[in-house]
Amino acid sequence: MLNQNKTPLLDALKANAARPHAPFYTPGHKQGEGISQPLADLLGKAVFRADLTELTDLDNLFAPQGVIQEAQQLAAEAFGASQTWFLVNGSTCGIEAAILSTCGTGDKIILPRNVHSSAIAGLILSGAIPIFLNPEYDPALDIAHSITPNAVQSALQQHPDAKAVLVVYPTYYGVCGDLSAIANITHQYNIPLLVDEAHGAHFAFHPELPTPALAAGADLTVQSIHKVLGAMTQASMLHVQGKRIDCDRISKALQLVQSTSPSYLLLASLDAARQQMALHGKMLMSRTLQLADEARTRISQIPGLSVLEMPPLGESPGFMALDKTRLTVTVSALGLTGFEADEILDEKLGVTAEFASLQHLSFIISLGNTSADIEQLVQSFTILAKEYRRTDSTVKNQVWQTLDKTPSYALQLSPREAFFAISETLPLPQTNKRICAEIICPYPPGIPVLMPGEFITKSVLEYLQQIQAMGGLISGCNDISLRTLKVVKSHLHS
Repeated sequence: MLNQNKTPLLDALKANAARPHAPFYTPGHKQGEGISQPLADLLGKAVFRADLTELTDLDNLFAPQGVIQEAQQLAAEAFGASQTWFLVNGSTCGIEAAILSTCGTGDKIILPRNVHSSAIAGLILSGAIPIFLNPEYDPALDIAHSITPNAVQSALQQHPDAKAVLVVYPTYYGVCGDLSAIANITHQYNIPLLVDEAHGAHFAFHPELPTPALAAGADLTVQSIHKVLGAMTQASMLHVQGKRIDCDRISKALQLVQSTSPSYLLLASLDAARQQMALHGKMLMSRTLQLADEARTRISQIPGLSVLEMPPLGESPGFMALDKTRLTVTVSALGLTGFEADEILDEKLGVTAEFASLQHLSFIISLGNTSADIEQLVQSFTILAKEYRRTDSTVKNQVWQTLDKTPSYALQLSPREAFFAISETLPLPQTNKRICAEIICPYPPGIPVLMPGEFITKSVLEYLQQIQAMGGLISGCNDISLRTLKVVKSHLHS
């Protein structure tokens, strides 16, 4: 057992920040001396004293032998891994590295269609061929859950040469599928199970939270420590266990997708966040769960509002557990879209959600939230339901009129081929039945509706226009006004 009280990286950074010396190395601001005054006014100067580079005492992220190595070993033990890598380019670079380390050009990977855009980037970088599975879908709530064990079994029977399976666990709504069943099926084919656990970094620290991916049998998992725990934005971790993952390939892949000038502020925040959870995680999560339970109970009693809850066990194989710290509130019975409700809460009532969708608002309740936050959330929803409810049925009908709920995604070219193909930009109506050449992504949650190589259908175009008309943000594409799209110019490309 390692001493989880220790913070080797944080301590080394603190010592080096305080050491008197004349700095003739990057960064150019030289421990804050050259920092712009408006930035110093916002952040104070102390933070810049610790914004250091890879000095001798601070180790090297890509070949750690000192304090980074020690900090990563402590994290591996705390999170239940055999080896852990610190990430400074967010979970995005971890997902890309996971795919790059398991798949080469032409290799198949099985993954859900509701993956994050980072997985699409991983496909483009690696040249892997996606075998997409539609996740289980709840038509009443218009929410996609997890892929099911049966879907994975069927895909592996059809594609026994697949090199890996990737699963999102939990989804953006906090929904968890049957990961241990998926792990068992995947391992029968002697291939690794990769998990995008960006929103589940807290699972290891409380028994009332869903089973952590590693405990459920994942070979590799990527977690955003900044999303739900106490690290700084962009600070994430990649964990592995077992023999199915080549750790050397992970290290090499991470060198391709991470900065060679990693921020020590981010790295130290990972060390500190690990120590905080290793020592106090259960207490912090108990308090967080208590706050979430209070919010869930009180909001569900407000007329016109409902919250996402676990279905009866066995009823939904794509929904086997729910992260209770993730609160999804359905507002459509108020005659409002999630986008409209989000705007009212944010601009008039001082409450900002994590993301809005057509019928829902989702909120992340974390160790950083307070009782006062929950009170404000509940009061804001009370006001929303009383003062902003619409009785005009045409508006309500508009809310329910979403497109084809499970469009069939037809991949015509590999994402890599389409990304590098010669493309042309066309007015939106002329792109029907063409091959997409860019990632089109309502954000958040960052799940692409179209990706390079996919056939563009009329229903998908209508869906994108509807999301935009109702206040959603479309990102990833060149033309965010969505008047035009990039398409592959012809199949004859090098």
